[in-house]
Amino acid sequence: MEDATKKFSRRDIVKTLATVPVLGALGYGVLKKVDYQKQKVYNIADDLGLNLYDEPELITSKAGKTIRLGIIGAGGRGKYLMEAAGFAHPNTVKHWHDEFKRNKRDTRYGDYMAQDNLNIEIRGVCDLFDVHANDALLSASNGQKATEINDVASHVKRYRNYRDLLAASDIDAVIIATPDHWHAQMGIDAAKACKHIYIEKGLTRTAEEAFQLRKVVKETGVVFQLGHQGRQTASFNKAKQLIDKNILGKISLIEVCTNRNDPNGAWVYPIHPEANENTIDWQQFIEPTNKHAFSAERFFRWRCWWDYGTGLSGDLLTHEYDAINQVLQLGIPHSAVASGGIYYFKDGREVPDVFQAVFEYPERDLTFMYSASLANELYRGKVIMGHDATMKMENKLEIFPDNRSTQYRKQLDAGLISSQQAMITYEPGRNTLDGTTSATEQYFASRGLLYTHVQGKRVNTAHLHIKEWLECIRTNQQPSCDIDQAFEEAITAHMATIAYRENRKVYWDAEKEQII
Repeated sequence: MEDATKKFSRRDIVKTLATVPVLGALGYGVLKKVDYQKQKVYNIADDLGLNLYDEPELITSKAGKTIRLGIIGAGGRGKYLMEAAGFAHPNTVKHWHDEFKRNKRDTRYGDYMAQDNLNIEIRGVCDLFDVHANDALLSASNGQKATEINDVASHVKRYRNYRDLLAASDIDAVIIATPDHWHAQMGIDAAKACKHIYIEKGLTRTAEEAFQLRKVVKETGVVFQLGHQGRQTASFNKAKQLIDKNILGKISLIEVCTNRNDPNGAWVYPIHPEANENTIDWQQFIEPTNKHAFSAERFFRWRCWWDYGTGLSGDLLTHEYDAINQVLQLGIPHSAVASGGIYYFKDGREVPDVFQAVFEYPERDLTFMYSASLANELYRGKVIMGHDATMKMENKLEIFPDNRSTQYRKQLDAGLISSQQAMITYEPGRNTLDGTTSATEQYFASRGLLYTHVQGKRVNTAHLHIKEWLECIRTNQQPSCDIDQAFEEAITAHMATIAYRENRKVYWDAEKEQII
């Protein structure tokens, strides 16, 4: 009989491989050597009854009135969230458009234009830096996604104090993207004003503030979303499905990390040339914390000081913790220890640039470990270790069998799978072009925090996260990262910060809800 592989061109074989999500120990080289009609490529997903690419539907907008938003904090993160909501500055839209004309692989313009209309208006913006506020006024006026506009829309207003924005009768909900030291008070005041809240992580600067904010949000019943767009990442949601099917066996150790090695990654942000005491409301900036003479460095690089930020624990550990909590529902740990120091950036900062924390969950027989360096970018990702397999969980999801696995003993002994090769791989949108440009964008994209793929469509995860919050407002529900999820994260991060700053092991008394 004629060798069946001769009936297939190389293109046919590659096309066939593209439809097989899991190759196990066999690949293209094997296909060239075997009788295609007699031997099927082994796929452990079939044995386990898994359909890896059963994707959920995109969140669909419900009929309802237009939601009127206020933006509190319109700098770097606030600007990004406005873009995710469909309100980019016209110069930004033009830049994306021009870059696409020069480089068809740069898909930012197409991705932005394809975003759903969220049926919102931005009615007010508040920022303490005049330049950011003025830019935000134009962004808020650009609901049509134009590359040029001449005037600020009549319904868009600048507020110099967030309290005045909260008092406005034409604002239903607020996005808070300020430095961390303002989160608690602004969130409390917003809830008391009956404004729905989307707030960036870290939730609060101190543990006491986390208790206060949770109390008011629950009492008022406003719809609350913490800004962890990883909740929308397809690979994280798939990881939960797989772990729920006991694919890994008994999980006893989780390791996550944040490694970056550039000034931007270490919070050494550029200082705007127009920043001075006349363009920045410094007294309002320092109102909730210790007094300090005007400092443009502190204003723009606030994450480097305990007065305003939460360090590596509250700022970057929280990304990793939320992804794992989303998948495993870990909750608040029993105990935490932490160490680290300022080892590289001798620039006057107070928060460490190298940091590690270990959290114990004795009721789960599990340890959660975090490490970070802002002076080395060795990529390690999120690793979930079980008795039977290990999961590497990023935008690309991979599961490797353990050589000593009980569950996969037969497949290992038969040579069908190997600990050296992923037995399950899930990578949504793996055939699409990558439109990331900067090192920062590539870093967040690889971690599933910039965009995801749903039903074959590449979508900004922050856009989906804001959309989920808005639809919950319309339907009177709570979104995926509600105040309970936010509180668990905040307490976990604060436990690590306290352990580091006080050089001791700290514990969580679940019954009394106290850090001791």
